[in-house]
Amino acid sequence: MLPIAKLEQLSRRYGELDDLLCQPAVLADRHQLSKLNKERTELEPVVQAFSRYRDLEKKIKDDEDALADPDLRELAEMELPELQVERGTLEKSIELLLLPQDPNDKKNTILEIRSGEGGEEAALFAADLYRMYARYAETQGWKIEVLSLSEASAGGIKEVIALVSGKDVYSSLRFEGGVHRVQRVPATEQQGRIHTSTATVAVLPEAEDVDVTIDEKDLEISIAASGGPGGQGVNTTNSAVQIQHKPTGIIVKCQDERSQLKNKAKAMKVLKSRLLDMEREKQDAAVSAERRGMVGTGERSQKIRTYNYPQNRVSDHRIRLTLTKLDRIVEGDLSELITALRTERQAALLQEANGEAPRRASAAEDDA
Repeated sequence: MLPIAKLEQLSRRYGELDDLLCQPAVLADRHQLSKLNKERTELEPVVQAFSRYRDLEKKIKDDEDALADPDLRELAEMELPELQVERGTLEKSIELLLLPQDPNDKKNTILEIRSGEGGEEAALFAADLYRMYARYAETQGWKIEVLSLSEASAGGIKEVIALVSGKDVYSSLRFEGGVHRVQRVPATEQQGRIHTSTATVAVLPEAEDVDVTIDEKDLEISIAASGGPGGQGVNTTNSAVQIQHKPTGIIVKCQDERSQLKNKAKAMKVLKSRLLDMEREKQDAAVSAERRGMVGTGERSQKIRTYNYPQNRVSDHRIRLTLTKLDRIVEGDLSELITALRTERQAALLQEANGEAPRRASAAEDDA
């Protein structure tokens, strides 16, 4: 059952935004204009889908009423099943559109690939993975920029870190994080034996500067006579300022200026810098934890996907999907894999929203 009241509220807000975006005051304010345009863009898909849904509901109601009319009954009986199927499909689409959006989905992405178990062959596989993602980025119109590269012998890669920029990069690549396993005969293998190697992939939303907001109630400000060497009247006025940020315990004191206001401004600048540094450290710690969760130890047993070259097969063990087109996938044809993973995630989010526990693969299934 769709939340009609909520959808009607969103439709009203969409109409309000259309009116606001025509007002001269808004058009003259670039920040406000950008903010309102962004909100309108985010609402547009669900509002348009709801508009189609209301039109469809009206057609279904008209056909249901027409069943009582002998002249219209046959036509209504022909149309109704198709309209009802269309309504069901549209309801599912609207449910997905109403799911909360991850704020990271539209961000650029830091892509990290490292060779795992398997020595030289693992490094070659890491290079193949980077090439695969670079080609996929090209098909999507994204820009990929290498930030750090550590090469191995024979053309392999020990580690590569790249920035991928473009539209909705993270929402597409977020599922690629984990241990990737390859099964193939290395070029150096004399007896034709299949070797198994791994590489780890981490996909992280590009970090943004954290804005620091300080509540005056969190500050304890004290004024005193400037200390230290005299001369030039430095300690003849109560100009020294000490600021303590009570939540963190950070204390900053500034007495360089004769002006109390200037010393306070400098102390606040130092305090904000220190708080910003603390936030960045927290952010780095969170990113490190996310990276560890993605890549684990790089052991073969922690795989998310297997690339089997002799069988031209790629298997994603999280959703138990197998595709027999490895040759195309390693050339950047990742769309089918990524679409399947996104669909699975949306289904899990819907189950969660409906209070259902999503089914998880067993250990035996994961080891397939």
